Amino acid sequence: MTSLTVSPIDTILRTAVHDAPVPVLYEHALRSGAGQLALGGSLAVSTGSHTGRSPLDRFIVDQAATHDTVDWNDINRPLAQDAADRLSDAVAAYLLERSCYVQNLGAGADRTYRLPIRVVTPSPWHALFAETMFIRPDAATRAAQTPAFTVLHAPEFEPDPASYGLRSSTFIVVDFERKTILIGGTEYAGEIKKSIFSVMNFLLPERNVLPMHCSCNAGKDDDVALFFGLSGTGKTTLSADPNRILIGDDEHGWTADGVFNFEGGCYAKVIDLRQESEPEIYATTRMFGTVLENVVVDPETRIIDFDDDRFTQNTRAAYPLSSIPNASESGVAGHPTNVIMLTADAFGVLPPVARLTTDQALYYFLSGYTSKVAGTEIGVTDPEATFSAGFGAPFLPRRPTDYAELLASYLETYGAQAWLVNTGWTGGPYGTGHRMPIDATRAVITAILNGTLSEASFVADPVIGLSIPRHCPGVPDELLAPRDSWNDPAAYDAMAARLIAMFAENFQQFVPHVSAGVAASGPGS
Repeated sequence: MTSLTVSPIDTILRTAVHDAPVPVLYEHALRSGAGQLALGGSLAVSTGSHTGRSPLDRFIVDQAATHDTVDWNDINRPLAQDAADRLSDAVAAYLLERSCYVQNLGAGADRTYRLPIRVVTPSPWHALFAETMFIRPDAATRAAQTPAFTVLHAPEFEPDPASYGLRSSTFIVVDFERKTILIGGTEYAGEIKKSIFSVMNFLLPERNVLPMHCSCNAGKDDDVALFFGLSGTGKTTLSADPNRILIGDDEHGWTADGVFNFEGGCYAKVIDLRQESEPEIYATTRMFGTVLENVVVDPETRIIDFDDDRFTQNTRAAYPLSSIPNASESGVAGHPTNVIMLTADAFGVLPPVARLTTDQALYYFLSGYTSKVAGTEIGVTDPEATFSAGFGAPFLPRRPTDYAELLASYLETYGAQAWLVNTGWTGGPYGTGHRMPIDATRAVITAILNGTLSEASFVADPVIGLSIPRHCPGVPDELLAPRDSWNDPAAYDAMAARLIAMFAENFQQFVPHVSAGVAASGPGS
């Protein structure tokens, strides 16, 4: 095994292809058989057996920099420094035997907080993915910058897990002292993106910056909106508004100067994508420079079929932010006016919109609630509540309350109004009720962003306790009070009691670390 005392990285860098432009990466991917050209010019690739992230195979090296600051749990798993060093040796030795690509990029549109990164991979399409998703410095900056973090990416390298203290042959290992990320045993490109997000989530709070798993857009008068939400809640769809400037669709930081995007690209879920409902995203899938992951493409006509989920429901399109016509060129905006927390409540209990106090905003931020529905996973026959602190627990190395405290500070300092928006079910739970009409949700968002809803008359919901508007333009009044949308009010009460109990049980972990006001701000309070 190669010793790290004489690092093989320099040898890899000397022989690698550096900062290859998009056309070159296309050519290499096609020549290697790793992808196929789809109609319109996008590159269609397969990620093999891994069609999503492997959160249980993510490790953080247990060292002085992390021992007392990381929230160790089933997602933030510790790995001993010795094991990480030996694994790093093995990955480097593996990469030495292959032709590699090196992309020098950045994370963070605000140069004050930008993290220079380097991605080293033997896969041309993964190099293209990195080039697409991160910020592309100019040629001079690329040549001169020293990476603050280096991703050593070996997607087909599968070590013996017992030799390195791993759970399986798949691994994502973040080493904050050695400034490296090791990824192997998985071809799912999202691991590259999210590992850098995890690094930003660890580093930025020390600089009084709130890292956020949210999308962001801005109006012509720089009225900025944030959209927090887990997968399937509409975070990307609702922020892609042709009448507003898209700052970014997934990862942002909030500083004393405003908001900035971490990325230079978007990573949209495209299963069942329709041109009429999401024209901007649909158009990107026909563009040169877009990477389509696990999307079915006809081998003869190269026509894309977004309805075919034979590989996965988690089909993705990675495209440069500049592919969206109304995207921000700077990736930077002012302080948010509105902070919108999205949830897809399959129990049909939560209202389509509620105005939140700061305490309530922190409660729902820490809860990070949405729900799974029957049919999405084997064995799921009834709706299942899903809680993910900060709407992104798999990417939060620190304690969730660390991020919540920063959120509280910024909400109060800059006067942003927080909202809860349910894009899930109404009139009953999944299987009985129906999905919240997209037109109603868009009307809610429009009323929030144009200020109409702030001036509305509100009333406390008698069951959930949230402050809901009596009227909202474009939304039937019976939808605004969820109990009124059910044919059987008693059945609603029973379902509401069930969901309230789930919230309370989940929040017990935070009660010792938050104020009494926050602890008492859940549904039913």
